[in-house]
Amino acid sequence: MGRNPAQRSRLERLWQSEPSLAGALAMVPLRIAGALFRGSVAARNLWWRRMARSADLPLISVGNLTVGGNAKTPFTLFLASRLQNRGLRVAIASRGYGGSRSVTSAALVADRGELKYPPEQSGDEPAMMSRRFSGPIAIARRRLDAIATLARQGPLDVVILDDGFQHTRLKRELDLVVVSDQSGFGNRRMLPAGPMREPLAALRRADAIVIVSFGTGHRSAIRAREMELLGRHRVLHARVRPCGLVTSAQGHWQESAPLLAGRRVIAVSGLANPATFYSMVREIDADLVGVLEYPDHHAYTWADWQTIATAARAADAVITTEKDLIKLERFPFARDSLYALRLEVSLPEEELRTLDDLIFTRLRGPGKINSAAAPEVSHNVP
Repeated sequence: MGRNPAQRSRLERLWQSEPSLAGALAMVPLRIAGALFRGSVAARNLWWRRMARSADLPLISVGNLTVGGNAKTPFTLFLASRLQNRGLRVAIASRGYGGSRSVTSAALVADRGELKYPPEQSGDEPAMMSRRFSGPIAIARRRLDAIATLARQGPLDVVILDDGFQHTRLKRELDLVVVSDQSGFGNRRMLPAGPMREPLAALRRADAIVIVSFGTGHRSAIRAREMELLGRHRVLHARVRPCGLVTSAQGHWQESAPLLAGRRVIAVSGLANPATFYSMVREIDADLVGVLEYPDHHAYTWADWQTIATAARAADAVITTEKDLIKLERFPFARDSLYALRLEVSLPEEELRTLDDLIFTRLRGPGKINSAAAPEVSHNVP
């Protein structure tokens, strides 16, 4: 059954602002738990700062500081595609959260655009990425095991660690941290009292911070003092916007123009923070008449299908995310009126050059990528 949006909104309100007196009292146990979590994170990072291991392949980490929709996976796909277009042999290593294969061992879950295991085994994000990325994707609880699996597939120039910022046990050539300007850092409290996986001070490990904006017409949730802190680092600005719709025909995805303007749609999603998804749906001028929300990484059942199919009778179409389409496409209604919203990431041309320079400066050197595969950088980046 879908999640009550009011329950999600209450949690979001607690995370996004300071609560009332009554709310503050209710938050006391969460703050205590958050303080304990912060201590464990600090101890873990201190340990792995001394014991971190190097992989046999150059690594670029794409991660974040908060839970929820930060466009981390779309940016990972954008980066992988850009590096492939520069002639590099690229792979992706993921935790494979929610996938059963990563619990027991490392697994190559996709290669050449072919998904080798269903989403419940590979994890949602790796399954979705396999439809848009042609290189190898491996999952493992220990990322080093995933990298070893990738290394056996053939020569590679670089591995992108999806959601790798907190995986401090591995040294990497580059750490990119993605920050959503729609959710910012919330109340800046550690889980479960807030959305933070690490305190803001952890940003000193980042080589660059990518501030992502979604659509138009909303105020940035990043406070002035937080923006001042971010400004001490190398900051890039990315934009995420809808670029098309995806339909599934017996597991084969086809992309078309976003032709839902003025049509009544029901939005279905299993996301930590679906508000961004709704803003993207409105950006294609669809008439959003209802929503069905499920928990993040939800495994859809036939009962869910019946709920969605019933709701769909009041609309012209059902719209979902690509991450959810990979799990919904097996149901009958997917053949007729189910669409996934495809998103694209873009950066200003000057910042693209800065990103390229940063990447290829860090990737050059003994034991790293072949210099013939990397373009010349336009200026020095430390």
